[in-house]
Amino acid sequence: MGVSRRTFITTVAGGSAAAGLAALGVGSGTAAAATATSAASPAASAAGDVVGKISVGYQGWFACAGDGAPINGWWHWSQNWSQSPSPSNNAIKAWPDMREYSKTYQTAYSNFNGGGAATLFSSYDQQSVDTHFAWMKQYGCDAAALQRFNPNSSEGPTRDAMAQKVRNSAESKGVKFYVMYDVSGWTNMQSEIKTDWTNKMSAHTASSAYARQNGKPVVCIWGFGFNDSNHNFSAAACLDVINWFKGQGCYVIGGVPREWHVGGSGSRTGFDGVYGAMNMISPWMVGAIGTAADSDNVYNTYNVPDQAYCNANGIDYQPCVLPGDVSARQRTHGDFMWRQFYNMVRAGAQGIYISMFDEYGEGNQIAKTAENASMVPAGSGLLALDEDGTACSSDYYLRLTGDGGKMLKGQIALTATRPTPPVAGSASTGTVISLLALANNEYVTADNTGTSPLIANRTAIGTWEQFDMVDAGSGNIALRAHANSLYVCADNTGTSPLIANRTAVGTWESFQLIHNSNGTVSLLALANKQYVTADNAGASPLIASRTAIGTWEQFTLITA
Repeated sequence: MGVSRRTFITTVAGGSAAAGLAALGVGSGTAAAATATSAASPAASAAGDVVGKISVGYQGWFACAGDGAPINGWWHWSQNWSQSPSPSNNAIKAWPDMREYSKTYQTAYSNFNGGGAATLFSSYDQQSVDTHFAWMKQYGCDAAALQRFNPNSSEGPTRDAMAQKVRNSAESKGVKFYVMYDVSGWTNMQSEIKTDWTNKMSAHTASSAYARQNGKPVVCIWGFGFNDSNHNFSAAACLDVINWFKGQGCYVIGGVPREWHVGGSGSRTGFDGVYGAMNMISPWMVGAIGTAADSDNVYNTYNVPDQAYCNANGIDYQPCVLPGDVSARQRTHGDFMWRQFYNMVRAGAQGIYISMFDEYGEGNQIAKTAENASMVPAGSGLLALDEDGTACSSDYYLRLTGDGGKMLKGQIALTATRPTPPVAGSASTGTVISLLALANNEYVTADNTGTSPLIANRTAIGTWEQFDMVDAGSGNIALRAHANSLYVCADNTGTSPLIANRTAVGTWESFQLIHNSNGTVSLLALANKQYVTADNAGASPLIASRTAIGTWEQFTLITA
């Protein structure tokens, strides 16, 4: 596995290697040096759909028995796809937040610790893909890189269908997408990848949502140059494939080993020409780093000289950023991921690739994930986002990605301090409120220290009748009960009564505050887009079950 270390021979402005590294701030941790680093790295290409943008890897490879997918099994949810996922037949390291999927599939896990059936989504359902792409749009993920493995297998028909579903969602939600071939283990890759592009995937470039850079459709090929038996392609074969795609008018991204430029045992020898032929270089980091200190070491050892080489050779640079494996407790409530964003932006990266959007198998996903133990199956052994004791909303890593994208685009200043709070809207509006129901002229209470559902049955305001009004983002609010300092939840997609039992704000804990013409307010639950009612003239617990506002859905808002 010996690999000769390639010599760093070119720098920005054609100077010496030492000068190039100095210009890029190697060895300097000062803010001034970081700023100079970013400014010293002009893009080889103008901003487009991947340059100056956040791209996210999208697996789209989860299926469930009974979902109609040609693969007909629990694809990537379990070890044995023919059998339902269970603690003894598990293939994932984190459980998704299932609250926004309209169609779900029962597993063999026990119910959630917090109650409710342990169900999973299928990527084959268009609604699931629509949900994911709606999140991408909401949280600033600019482009989805659809992972495409060797399609000439039993998985091929399902992967073909997934490409169309991704296209549908990208078009309807206003997100770009492109094909990212993972050539791992693809024996006849050199010929078959060309056939697949010609006969199938190139048709998707006609979509208005297909990503283009420099006016060309984007294609990524992941796996060239890795020094292992799963990627044992010759340099000549790899160069032929790259040049063929460029001959088809494509802008080619290469997913390469982190040691592609500075050298090391992870990269094959003789691949300099392969790497140099790519339009954009995207070094892989999953499994290579697990702490913020690791990211700093990679920044100095790899990223800075990589960026200098790319600048000098007209190649765009798209380093990888990952949130960390939940099961390995790498995330440190976002500090690990933010350090990578900071390092990549100060290095002057032209784009950032997030690994991954939906990789629940590696526990490395940014898509909405179980916030706490109440949202994972009992006895599963799976950890939630609060595994280190810090409460995190299920969308935290999407929000963190959004802020990282803003820093990449210069919309917020370069900062080593993470600007994203783990809990959405964790800062209170500063208002303590009580709600007086018009249904019976009584106050809403989080009864029994919050262990019972909210109900309007109090004649005076005490601790149980007071709530912090919290900013939940996008103009919405959350209510934190003084009774127990937990957030009010429209549980089970709003089908259960409101109860204060959540440690973080997610969709079920978010409400739109409606100001009525008579001075009262109403609450529209985001969980199901229905109004909260003091049902049965206030004799029953509050529940989000009304499609229109009447007397029972109106409250007088009283501030402390």
